[in-house]
Amino acid sequence: MRIGFIGLGVMGSPMAAHLAAAGHNVITSLNRSPLPTELSKAGMQVLSTPAEVARAAEVIITMLPNTPDVDRVLFGTNGVSEGLSAGKLVIDMSSISPTATEGFAAKISAAGCDYIDAPVSGGEVGAKAASLTIMVGGKSAAFERAKPLFELMGKNITLVGEKSGSGQICKIANQMIVAMNIEAVAEALVFASKAGCDPAKVRAALMGGFASSRILEVHGERMIKRTFAPGFRIKLHQKDLALALEAAQALGVALPNTSSCQQLFSSVASQGKQDEDHSGLVQALEALASHTVA
Repeated sequence: MRIGFIGLGVMGSPMAAHLAAAGHNVITSLNRSPLPTELSKAGMQVLSTPAEVARAAEVIITMLPNTPDVDRVLFGTNGVSEGLSAGKLVIDMSSISPTATEGFAAKISAAGCDYIDAPVSGGEVGAKAASLTIMVGGKSAAFERAKPLFELMGKNITLVGEKSGSGQICKIANQMIVAMNIEAVAEALVFASKAGCDPAKVRAALMGGFASSRILEVHGERMIKRTFAPGFRIKLHQKDLALALEAAQALGVALPNTSSCQQLFSSVASQGKQDEDHSGLVQALEALASHTVA
């Protein structure tokens, strides 16, 4: 299959590489220089514009940072929409606005093509291991068409709903839970450490109880060892929580703890640390306690 893949960042590159390794002909537009090594070795074809990619491909996948980026690539000058013909499939795997996603889907459908939103969770590690969780919104027929491709990039693949934007809503819910878990682990470790306990031993003890979690395992260790090199940047989590709060306002839903987490992320970002890993949220609580977990 000829697959257009636009957005060869930290996660997009290994995702595209898995498709190429499976024998698909993967092409992209010239939005990254140089081409990642694994894709260059796979003979990935580079075209000049997203429109050219859409003309050449049967399926077009986008994996971009934010809503305006997807809008520009799909509908801007020389965008994907200019190269579409009836019957093609557009898959957006970015994490963006559910409301905007509904509009994008309507425009793509009007061109006689299918559109599904399929944001992912699992970070760079999951992208490299092809173990991503993929949350999908769109028609079941389009999902079945895309599923063999998803299976090359992820393990937990769910059609959340046939309404466009359902995948994005699920991803926002995921990011809310992750943020609150990070905050809970950070709060507990700051509390235990300031009380005079060894935070590493507290973490080890908690890993054997009901409080055990993947966040405690991975991010708890990051907090103790001060390893905030980004796996998932604070500024990206801020973007996701902003989408949550925007959608919640439209729905008339209160998200008090999501709001608190966003404020803590903002506190750390205001110190110029927006590109650190989201486990760095602990630094906001450390500042409030005048105590560093270590």
